[in-house]
Amino acid sequence: MAKTKTLTFLFILFTIFSISTLTTTATKNHGFARVLSPHKLGLKRQKLSHLHFYFHDIVTGKNATAVRVAEAPVTKTSPTAFGAVNVIDDPLTIKPELSSQRVGSAQGIYAAASQTEVGLLMDLNFVFTTGKFNGSTLSLIGRNSVFSNIREFPIVGGSGIFRFARGYAQAHTYSLTPTGDAVVEYNVYVFHY
Repeated sequence: MAKTKTLTFLFILFTIFSISTLTTTATKNHGFARVLSPHKLGLKRQKLSHLHFYFHDIVTGKNATAVRVAEAPVTKTSPTAFGAVNVIDDPLTIKPELSSQRVGSAQGIYAAASQTEVGLLMDLNFVFTTGKFNGSTLSLIGRNSVFSNIREFPIVGGSGIFRFARGYAQAHTYSLTPTGDAVVEYNVYVFHY
């Protein structure tokens, strides 16, 4: 009986010591990370913004805004251009006409990533150059099933006003020429501070 009480006491003591050690380790500052209050970074109440603009992807002519920088050996024979990689600096405008007010650029990369349909991997930043979002960016990454009516992409971050941003973007092809130049309507819904 005394041996059982001793073992029980030692077990309880060990459990208390273990929990105490785990708690201390979990809250200890390891020198490279710490918990902060959002208010210390000047972050106030979160808001939801809706942005609406047009994306001009120009692949032809002397003023092309999307250029192919790489392709796979199968790209030229693939019905989906599989393996093609383009770098873009596409204008963003308020209206579908390229001559309308410019609000920024879409800068990044898209690659033909599907062998069965025209499906792109989109990795780009919306870089805003006017108004209250001037100097801020939104980062988008996702799959673009080009011939679907509405495509949806996650917004995975941003900078400036859009620091800590998250949300989604919906794209709809407004126009597409036989040579591949496209105007795409974007509706972006983003939470930010």
